[in-house]
Amino acid sequence: MRHVARCRAARDPTAPGARPTTTQHAPQTTPVVPPIGGHEVQPVEAVGGTEAPASIYAMTKLPVRVARWSAGHPWRAITGWFLFVVLCLGIGTAVGGNAAKSADFRIGEAGRAEALAAQGGLQQRPVERVLITANPGAGRLDVAAATAAALDVTARMRALPDVDSVSGPIRSADGTALRLDVVIKGPELEGDQHVDALRAQTAQAQAAHPSLRIEETGDSSIGKAVDALRDKDLSKTEMIALPITLITMLVVFASIAMALVPLLLAISSILAAVGLSMLASHVFPDTGVGVNIILLIGMAVGVDYTLFYLKREREERARSGGRMSPQAVVEVAAATSGRAVVVSGLAVMVSSATMYLADDVIFANIATAAIVVTLVAVISSMTVLPALLAKLGARAQRRRERKQARAGLRHKTARTRQPESGAGPVISALLRATSKRPAVTLAAGVIALLALASPLLGLNLTDMGPETYPRTIPAMQTFDRLNTAFPELKAMNQVVVSADASRAQEVRAALDDLAQRAKSDPDMAGTATLRTSTDGRVSLLELAVPHYVSDKAARQSLKDIRENYLPATVGKLPGVEAAVTGDVARFADYPEHQKQKLPLIVGALLLATFAMTVFAFRSVVLGLIGMLLNLLSAGASLGLLVLVFQGTWAEGLLSFHSTGSIGSRVPLLLFVILFGLSMDYQVFVISRIREAALSGVPTRQAVLQGIGGSARVVTSAALVMVTVFASFVPLHIMEMKQMGFSLASAVLLDAFVIRVVILPSLMLLLGNANWWPSRGMRRAQTAESADRPLVKVG
Repeated sequence: MRHVARCRAARDPTAPGARPTTTQHAPQTTPVVPPIGGHEVQPVEAVGGTEAPASIYAMTKLPVRVARWSAGHPWRAITGWFLFVVLCLGIGTAVGGNAAKSADFRIGEAGRAEALAAQGGLQQRPVERVLITANPGAGRLDVAAATAAALDVTARMRALPDVDSVSGPIRSADGTALRLDVVIKGPELEGDQHVDALRAQTAQAQAAHPSLRIEETGDSSIGKAVDALRDKDLSKTEMIALPITLITMLVVFASIAMALVPLLLAISSILAAVGLSMLASHVFPDTGVGVNIILLIGMAVGVDYTLFYLKREREERARSGGRMSPQAVVEVAAATSGRAVVVSGLAVMVSSATMYLADDVIFANIATAAIVVTLVAVISSMTVLPALLAKLGARAQRRRERKQARAGLRHKTARTRQPESGAGPVISALLRATSKRPAVTLAAGVIALLALASPLLGLNLTDMGPETYPRTIPAMQTFDRLNTAFPELKAMNQVVVSADASRAQEVRAALDDLAQRAKSDPDMAGTATLRTSTDGRVSLLELAVPHYVSDKAARQSLKDIRENYLPATVGKLPGVEAAVTGDVARFADYPEHQKQKLPLIVGALLLATFAMTVFAFRSVVLGLIGMLLNLLSAGASLGLLVLVFQGTWAEGLLSFHSTGSIGSRVPLLLFVILFGLSMDYQVFVISRIREAALSGVPTRQAVLQGIGGSARVVTSAALVMVTVFASFVPLHIMEMKQMGFSLASAVLLDAFVIRVVILPSLMLLLGNANWWPSRGMRRAQTAESADRPLVKVG
């Protein structure tokens, strides 16, 4: 209770523990300034019932204690935060990151087959293909010149230490092209580390043979180019998001200093999180998406948490009219918004942790990045933010005193400035309509979101293959020309068999039988290559597929092998282990894996949302409301995503080519991130409602007052989030485009429909039942007259 007493003492000279003052002479029974939020602060131990658990008490006590120290020692706190960021970056850079290996990505039957192949040294290797064709408009290919160029390229490539082998020249069926297959040494995912040397030799060969077109493509070339394009796109998103965020903060606070604080803290939190994520990658390997998630989540939650704190500090400073010290104002804000930030951050981290249930290295990396950056953002809001607010508050106080001195008002009492209303005209109009007809507005809001969610019935999840990458990448243009000349290279199925070495001939005969059956399959190219490990224990049969992995024919070829050809041949051999992998299997198995894990993760998210809400507000009813509203918001935004990206009507508007599908990672990512971030709004809004209700304000009035009072900061935070997420829509990578669109639409729906229409309507209809089974809240409500007149909203 000591921190509560100090907060009271800061506001009321008559409260226990108050310091004597020479400037205030108020009567003993009257507090000098209005209490927190316009209502008397309830003892922390009484929050939510007869006695709140120690965890709730500690969650309020810790932010106040840390804020008190930070505000009292601002330069130490600021210096400490700066050193923390530098230390995180320094240690992370010194230790370095740990990139995920091929084995980390193995999923389903395809992953099992790859593990078998690796046991025999037959695992996938990085392969680059050099394509030699006639120059555009030059007519037919000069075979002699092309052969000479192929020999030149072969000699150049074999001289490189990074090259394992180079095939002989392979002529296309139509005679328009020659190709060379260059195998790079090392694991499949490390090819991009060596591909520059190969591409340099290809460029030199092109210069030596100007009469031909000599170009190179392959997974390594494409992957490196895609990464470079992604980095370039992300730098553009920062150029868009940062100015808009700054403008939004200027509109909210009308102060350059206050507007810069959220941005500076968000950016410093992101830098610290990047360093910490490098350390974390040694436990959860980095798949290359961690930094993207840190930027995405870090900017959103960093600005959100700072905004919540800043807004409350300004309200309390305005209410005090200059009669509270800057340190006291910060301490009061920490007792309310500080706790909300801690609860919100914990909710985001718990929600993100459910991604570990996906049993997928990519989602484990995303979860780790989200948890790390959220934790750092919470730490920054608890430590350095109170110090910055205390310094800015002291500066504002000195400026006010100088103005008073110049006006001859040095010894006059400061005039209390009322805090501005939280609700603008639009929000006020919506709340007035909601208060008059809550059942109608609830029905309208729910029906609208269900209508948006209806396209989910046609959801088609697929992995995004390389054919979806933008054609602005030169390697992708070569990829198209290569696949036109050699359609059998579009995809492949690989049958892997593991058996005792003594049965090698028996296995070979069965695989030859399988190849003969597949030769007449119209969905396959009719070409097959059989390889066996040096010890004779592992055999691998490659079957070419002349269709992109996303094509129906390619998926049908995989189904035929797994369900027909394999059981009829190798499947008849007792004691033999067999599985199918390859491009098509990887493409097909990953979405299936996600579909299997999605119900588990959504269930865990719903449970986490329920538990966190009950934990924070001691109300089972509010926990159920939070679960249902988050599910409704996620469903509506995902339905909107299907409507836009599975069709073709928005292609020109959003600059994309529809694949008729949604990236398999997007729905899961949307659910997890949205559930976490929507808890920010839920905790902040319901905290304001509950704060008023605990002071005895009737629930109906508390709902309208709490939502109206928090509307400005919620809409401002939402605009910042939408800006950050929407800046991903212009990106060239399809999954990132879909992810940005879905998250931006989800935040808009959550902030402007869920929190302003559906939530207040539902809470108005439920009345005091909202707080069940909190006995403390029921006592607070019954202590006041239920007929108290409503405060005008807006």
